[in-house]
Amino acid sequence: MKKPHWIRKTHLFRADEYVCSKCGAKSPQPYKSCPRCGTNMAGTKYDPTWVDEMEGFSAFMDDDW
Repeated sequence: MKKPHWIRKTHLFRADEYVCSKCGAKSPQPYKSCPRCGTNMAGTKYDPTWVDEMEGFSAFMDDDW
């Protein structure tokens, strides 16, 4: 069984957020336990969400004249 952890989501134009892998609660920082479900966290894993955001932004700003 996997240990609960924070999933770090990095965004292009916003501050990072941390999501509990057990209940999905969002937090501005990786606490030792989840404020919603109270689960003790084993660490943090990285989710590069900003890559998708950058791709959309790049497509929006692309100007083929």
